[in-house]
Amino acid sequence: MSLNIGDIAPNFELPDTALKMRSLDEFKRKKIVLSFFVAASSPVCETELCTFRDSWEEISNLGAQVIAISNDGPFANKAFAEKNNYNFPVLADYTSKTIKEYGVLMPDLLHIKDYNAAKRSVFVIMEDGKIGYKWVSDDPLKEPNYQEIKEFLSRK
Repeated sequence: MSLNIGDIAPNFELPDTALKMRSLDEFKRKKIVLSFFVAASSPVCETELCTFRDSWEEISNLGAQVIAISNDGPFANKAFAEKNNYNFPVLADYTSKTIKEYGVLMPDLLHIKDYNAAKRSVFVIMEDGKIGYKWVSDDPLKEPNYQEIKEFLSRK
């Protein structure tokens, strides 16, 4: 299944790094920058999430909230988040259910059979729950266009 701009974003309920269950619904008062990342502690993912961390004030001033999701467990995500002082929720989709619902499953990462991960992707979910922006990469080494995301947030 592939989601498109204008589609309603699927809700989820996933544990954060403190094992608290978090849902998409709890953040709907704002625009949501939903970042699916490949693997906790991988170099490109660290660069991506640190860029979102360092842009936090600007993104927040544009009325948005960043949420990051990977299929790592909450303990790996916690170590990753604490090491880098992330100031947004990092959620564990360890069953890949949400990753599949958003159509961003990358099977057999690094050619390892059944080692599934999320494709590096960013969705901006508007206050009405609809997807306003979508970027998905089949290349796990490619980063999103951060400026394009911020420009989209500033227009809406």
